[in-house]
Amino acid sequence: MWIASAKRRHDTSAGRFQQQLGPITVEIAAPPAVVFDVIAAPYLDKTPRAMADKLRVLDRGSNLVVADHYTPILGGKFIVTTRETVYFEPPTRVTFRLLSGPVAAVDEEYVLAATDSGTTFTYQGTLASNLPILGAWWARTNARTWTAVVRASIEEIAAEATRRHR
Repeated sequence: MWIASAKRRHDTSAGRFQQQLGPITVEIAAPPAVVFDVIAAPYLDKTPRAMADKLRVLDRGSNLVVADHYTPILGGKFIVTTRETVYFEPPTRVTFRLLSGPVAAVDEEYVLAATDSGTTFTYQGTLASNLPILGAWWARTNARTWTAVVRASIEEIAAEATRRHR
């Protein structure tokens, strides 16, 4: 990933367990620039009201934002908040780095590659948790939820990029 994980106050690094996220690869019938714009717009432009329950941008630069992401879990009974930096390299890469959340560290990236029919969208990352046995269980449990949320997000991105391209 683009930046090594920073040690935070609650991050003991004791018995660090890393869980791979992805890779998830999806073909999208739209060029990389369109897919990139769909991903970047809620962060770099004004966040749509329809996304207010999912995303809040705290600080916005030209290619880097700090944002809170809100994820419902357990059937919507709880909302997990993660604070992340999101770095944009148009039109081929978006990188996410966890600043605070339910695990010690997460580094993720979306990579967009042009194809004859549009874009190959690849998601991959790592999720880290502390403490040997409990941390490994926590990382695996969170990785399943994390990946499911990302997969749903990718489906939304693909649908919107395809719609815009047509």
